[in-house]
Amino acid sequence: MSLQRRHLLLAGCAAGFPAWAAAAETGFDVQHWSRKQPVPQFPMQDQDGKPWSLAALRGRAVLLNFWATWCEPCRAEMPSLQALAAREADRLSVVAINLKESPEAIARFVQATGLQLPVVRDAQGDMARAWGIRIYPSTVLIDDTGRVHSVVRGALDWAGPEGARLLAPLFADQRVRKR
Repeated sequence: MSLQRRHLLLAGCAAGFPAWAAAAETGFDVQHWSRKQPVPQFPMQDQDGKPWSLAALRGRAVLLNFWATWCEPCRAEMPSLQALAAREADRLSVVAINLKESPEAIARFVQATGLQLPVVRDAQGDMARAWGIRIYPSTVLIDDTGRVHSVVRGALDWAGPEGARLLAPLFADQRVRKR
């Protein structure tokens, strides 16, 4: 991606960020997802050729993390997403959705960082557009029934107290249904 295109993307992100002041303090903001909003459904395939879909992930909470290798906050957030996925492997799926980068660029990043999350390539940005993603990283939080709770815009330490607060409703729903 050219430097000019990156600057345009970043400028577009800042312009479309109505909670900029609040997000500047925390590094992220949380957008509620209305139950009336449709949930985008895309068949996905990870770098290893494994198919992924939200329907197939029912019964588990899901985090869809939209990111790019050129995005420093995205890169900084990856270790905490990786740790979260490992810690909650029995009840949570974390899928990293890369924005418009080549399979080679993604593979270099995965190899250099040791990333073990499934990585899906959003080659044309269709998934990001359908989810309304304009800021990177952004993470969609979905419960085990397929209901979208919210979208976190910006980087977050998913192992910290804010991450735990945002994930608690997803896991509380699982506990109630298992009783």
